[in-house]
Amino acid sequence: MITVETPTFEGVVAEFDAIAAPTFEGVVAEYETIHRLLDTAEGADEWEVAWRHWDQLRRRLNTWRELTNLHFHQDTQNQSYKVARDYCDQLTPKLIELEVAMKRRLLASSYRPELERILGQQVFLLWEADVTAFDPVIEPDLVQESHLTAAYTQLLASAELNFAGTYLNLTGIQRYTQAPERDVRYQAEQARWKFFSQNQAAFDGLYHDLVQVRHAMAIKLGYNNYIELGYLRRQRIDYTRSDVESYREQVVQDVVPLAQQIVQRQATQLKLDQLQFWDESVFDLQGNPAPLGNSGWIIERSQEMFYEMSVTLGDFFQMMVDARLLDLENRPNKAGGAFCKSFPNHGLPYVFTNFNGTKSDVQIFAHEIGHAFQVWQSRHTPVCDYLWPTLEAAEIHSLSLEFLTFPQMERFFGIQAERYRRHCLAEALLFLPYGVAVDHFQHLVYANPEATPSERNQMWQQMEARYLPWRCYGDLAHPAQGGLWQEKHHIYCFPFYYIDYTLAMCCALQFWAKAKNDYQGALAEYITLCQRGGTVPFQELTRSANLVSPFEPGALAGVVEQARQALEL
Repeated sequence: MITVETPTFEGVVAEFDAIAAPTFEGVVAEYETIHRLLDTAEGADEWEVAWRHWDQLRRRLNTWRELTNLHFHQDTQNQSYKVARDYCDQLTPKLIELEVAMKRRLLASSYRPELERILGQQVFLLWEADVTAFDPVIEPDLVQESHLTAAYTQLLASAELNFAGTYLNLTGIQRYTQAPERDVRYQAEQARWKFFSQNQAAFDGLYHDLVQVRHAMAIKLGYNNYIELGYLRRQRIDYTRSDVESYREQVVQDVVPLAQQIVQRQATQLKLDQLQFWDESVFDLQGNPAPLGNSGWIIERSQEMFYEMSVTLGDFFQMMVDARLLDLENRPNKAGGAFCKSFPNHGLPYVFTNFNGTKSDVQIFAHEIGHAFQVWQSRHTPVCDYLWPTLEAAEIHSLSLEFLTFPQMERFFGIQAERYRRHCLAEALLFLPYGVAVDHFQHLVYANPEATPSERNQMWQQMEARYLPWRCYGDLAHPAQGGLWQEKHHIYCFPFYYIDYTLAMCCALQFWAKAKNDYQGALAEYITLCQRGGTVPFQELTRSANLVSPFEPGALAGVVEQARQALEL
């Protein structure tokens, strides 16, 4: 067991609270100093010195930005957090302008070949994407986009669902949407979707405004629509829209038929003629396995688990606990969902999630710890751009850790551990069609930015017919009318992100298959992949871990067949 030598979360917060928030004038002055160093540099070595000053500035500003957004998510009704978030939203586009100008200078430098040898070519490819995705003319649009996504986050967090004699938020109700009793599941879904129906005008208005502001940004930058700009903002540098379309077709051909079999078996095991939407969350009459303890107990079991898996993972998780880098409990006004932040000024990750007494307490926790472990492993990479890989690669680390923890699940679920493993594998396969439906839907939306709310709902229904043909909503009015997509945070806040989960799932399932035959070998490849961070593009990262790129023909077929056998279908 290690002794923590890194700052605690409270220490990081105290350090940043002790200094004033950055001002535009102050940051400009720092940039002017860096540019003067570049102006007087007499070789690549001096350019590198100046560049490292810039890298440290970016790490500090990114840490401030991450802390500001984390605090807002921890309490969406805290007025000081909201004011700080608004200030951050206003300042960030101006900081991006300064950053892009520096990237342009480095890209055009005569010392670029020498710098590429020092820093690697990947960072220059990332910067090329960044500079083509920004111009000062879109600064007001970026501010407006941030305000709208914050409003959506606050709207979701404001839910107070009157259910079972108490008031629950959207995270709290999930325990009941997974209940073994069918009538409880149905009533919980009724309560959940009543909130969306009651706020339909707000959800429709926020998304319409987001589509308009993103389309306006694309037009100002010379693109036909936001799809082109969205790919650049996601830094997709080694695959194209056509590759994504081909991957979606793989899911239709290789996964949807198996998903339909899974759903048919669910109906049989639940003794139902027709599986309804409120039945999809459970796989048999026993209901879903749940962890045998609360958050403190789960942390203790996780400490045991990670040390059993490897000393490297164990020491890392102990650091996370000792440095208090975990926010796990669901509470009023806390934003829903789960994510991992990083504080690059200190090399520290931070995990945010919402425990609710379901199996996701273990599953999603492992997912976010996978992110945190990767960014911790890559904290010594030479540039802050490499701390995280691009998002489709980043999700490999999180999804794969969910599978790599499978052998340890008896610690959390006892005799229900095998049911947990089977349920998670089935859910992974069912997720793939949903994930590509979300992606395809967004392509339709941004190709038709003037569509009405009703037309967008019809687009979603088209996606369900193609990718989720088994779905039946009964009398749940809001999703039956095509509104299910409005609960997905990524659609509002992170356009075109969601396909990344499905690309990563293709790779994570390969780690699952490898681990069945050679667990230690698979774990070693996983840890090495985490250490690489974002030093190379997505497909090169997959090859380096002996994974088949999702864009290769037949990439899904092999693991889907292994999953079929494991599920005995």
